[in-house]
Amino acid sequence: MTDIDEEGAPTLHRLRRELARGTAELAVLSILSSGRRYGYELLKLLQSAGAGVLEIKEGTLYPLLHRLEDAGLIVSSWEVEGGRGRPRKYYSITGDGRVHLALLRAEWSELVEAMRALLDTLDGVHR
Repeated sequence: MTDIDEEGAPTLHRLRRELARGTAELAVLSILSSGRRYGYELLKLLQSAGAGVLEIKEGTLYPLLHRLEDAGLIVSSWEVEGGRGRPRKYYSITGDGRVHLALLRAEWSELVEAMRALLDTLDGVHR
């Protein structure tokens, strides 16, 4: 399957993948703002909450978590639940992460509003 349709435009699948990459940081920090999560749990929450639109895969999530940790926006710790079982790496948002999340949310809101205004204007022109 190609990423270009008959008219030469990118397919919806490719556009969704690009949007997911661009919004992954906002999504991860938003989830972690409600409490600590381990990697696989984050992955499942992102996939289920995204309703098939946010196609975030392990190959995207784990490098992102490392970047966020290197930037001081999240911290991680290895823990064993209930004293038994395999250790899991839990991630938590930091104070700096909360500040960064607030900035990302504000930027996202501005972007959505600007796109809504643009599309509404263009809808009026094309009627």
